Amino acid sequence: MPQRKYQTVLITGGSGFIGSNFVRYAYHAHPDWRIVNLDLLTYAGNPENLRDIEAFEDDKPAAQRRYTFVRGDVCGVALLYELFGQHHFDLVVHFAAESHVDRAIFSDVDFVRTNIEGTRALIEATRKNGGTRFVYISTDEVYGSIPDGYATEDTPFRPSNPYAASKAGADLLVQSYMKTHSLPAVIVRGSNNYGPYQYPEKLIPIAITNLIEDKKIPVHGTGEQSRSWLHVDDFCRAVDIAVHAALDYGIYNVAGEERTNLEVLELLARHLGKNLRDHREHINDRPGGDFRYASDASRIEQELGWSRRYAFEEGIQQVVRWYTDNQPWWQPIRLKKGFVEHYERQSNGQWC
Repeated sequence: MPQRKYQTVLITGGSGFIGSNFVRYAYHAHPDWRIVNLDLLTYAGNPENLRDIEAFEDDKPAAQRRYTFVRGDVCGVALLYELFGQHHFDLVVHFAAESHVDRAIFSDVDFVRTNIEGTRALIEATRKNGGTRFVYISTDEVYGSIPDGYATEDTPFRPSNPYAASKAGADLLVQSYMKTHSLPAVIVRGSNNYGPYQYPEKLIPIAITNLIEDKKIPVHGTGEQSRSWLHVDDFCRAVDIAVHAALDYGIYNVAGEERTNLEVLELLARHLGKNLRDHREHINDRPGGDFRYASDASRIEQELGWSRRYAFEEGIQQVVRWYTDNQPWWQPIRLKKGFVEHYERQSNGQWC
């Protein structure tokens, strides 16, 4: 299949977990790309995530540098038009989002603003630029809980929480631009990513860091909830493959291996030489909690040739090693007032 080529690429949310991993992947995989990373650096955005890339850039003459960081808001229309006018992007990859379900339960204002209004501002700027390809990073949570079988790309949306609803709204908005304005766009719906640089409020990093510090792990409900776990490197490759596909339009699920939360925690504890029974603490499940997410990734496998490279146990072993070796990255985060306040509220099962 012929592949598209790009020169100047806007990546939003490139200082967050998945975004920074994609920036790093793209920087090394595509030496002809000039990358602009637009990120507001809210609580989960971290400049430290890309210090290695900045170090590469600092050693180059200014004319040869191909990574630029811009601190800014995807909702900032004037800034978006300024950036498009300056750089003439031929590709936009939109990661920027509020993504933590627990925080959306406490307050959904930022989720609606960033995830829906920010996406609208960005796709409108992309449309007016003319000829720019748009890639929207969505989630399997738009489908809601899947009791049996697997969600395909055509499964109706049934989001159960404000985060998922905001992502579903943005997903549908991108689809409408594809149909109404013929915007060349691809939507990639990923499952639960894990890997290096994940902010330690999600299940895997909070479990690893708590185990390292010999603390209890808050387990929602029974812990039997099931998720599809995908290493972030595999997801970045999937996005890259979709980015370069010759098709003008496409929607693709990207899925990992299904495990219950307790199965994940047992594996983490084993790798860290701990007994999970001594380190887990069951709390009230979140309101509207989905029991199972499961999506069918056969379309991207068959049409674009993507497949996972990381077996789940191998990926977990790598991630445990990364968090063990990079405690100076996550320890300061866990001491911040905002993190401590949210963690205490969430870990006590206080949902209202």
